[in-house]
Amino acid sequence: MALQPERIETFLLEAPVAIPVRNSFRTLTARPALLLRVTDHDGAFGWGEVWCNYPPGGAAHRAQLLEKVIAPLIIGRSFSDPAQAFDYLDQSTRVPAIQCGEPGPFAQVVAGIDIALWDLAARRAGVPLWRQFGGTGSVRVYASGLGPEQPEKLAAQKLEEGYRAVKVKVGFDAAIDDRNLHALRELLGRDNALMADANQRWSPAQAALAGKAFDTFAMEWLEEPIAADEPVKHWQTLARELATPLSAGENLRGIESFTSAITSGALAVIQPDLGKWGGFSGCLKVARVAASTGVRFCPHWLGGGIGLLASLQLLSAADAQGWGEVDANPNPLRELLLPQDFKVSNGRVQLSDRPGLGYEPDAEILKRFRIG
Repeated sequence: MALQPERIETFLLEAPVAIPVRNSFRTLTARPALLLRVTDHDGAFGWGEVWCNYPPGGAAHRAQLLEKVIAPLIIGRSFSDPAQAFDYLDQSTRVPAIQCGEPGPFAQVVAGIDIALWDLAARRAGVPLWRQFGGTGSVRVYASGLGPEQPEKLAAQKLEEGYRAVKVKVGFDAAIDDRNLHALRELLGRDNALMADANQRWSPAQAALAGKAFDTFAMEWLEEPIAADEPVKHWQTLARELATPLSAGENLRGIESFTSAITSGALAVIQPDLGKWGGFSGCLKVARVAASTGVRFCPHWLGGGIGLLASLQLLSAADAQGWGEVDANPNPLRELLLPQDFKVSNGRVQLSDRPGLGYEPDAEILKRFRIG
């Protein structure tokens, strides 16, 4: 599995959307994506995706960071496997990230490279990533990102498409949240699952008040009701006060932070985003800690098709009882950058038997949306 990267290419993409995507603190009027392709010295290649949803212009910044700062660290260097390359980049970028105050963007670029290196390694071995990691080819998924304006309409569409679980955005207004959760629970009945995501909207006191009103809706989890960096005691107190299980993780970095969150007893669900931190190398470590404690592993993803495929491969390798996240909102950079045979059936996705991630982006699609 030895690696010696020779070239890293970036593909900066953007697609306008007719209906803005809202959460409790921002609105997306276009969908960005930053893809990369790593080519090894023998011509083998792999694809990755860098998280870049926020802030506006963040994708271009991360592309510059990748091309000018991080890619030169590994070009021409030899590694025994992708995990060794991840550890090297993680350590090599630690001080520069601190110096410029950007540990997030640095971690996101390193994560995208890790995804590509694992895709490369599995393609070279001729096996799908989920099989290389010892997973199963079928994963459970839910439709996420339902906004505050009549989310039951989009939920009904997703049920028709084969989903059996949806996640709605909350934290806009108590009356709106109550109205939407009632409408969704009525639509879903008790046989289909409901989750809610507050996107760090509330203070601990506000979250306790809002969360108690949610307890009657029998939700799988309430996601990030408070800021990710709130002291763990606030998370533990909230978990004791609410009947609804808590989830978080997309805004954590480093195995120490994840281990602390998992072992705190506050979370029922841990949600690492392999495009924000860790790629496969880091997030599989998180999965092992979660498995040892009984916390469910449900990776977060909101981005393009390459990252979605990677996230579902990660889920397959990590937790057969977990859920994979699939954005319900229109996004050409997801819809057109997925295999044609990608579909949801009875709440599950059957992953491809093709090598690596099981997909290579169409050059014409990349050309159509490329802005850099």
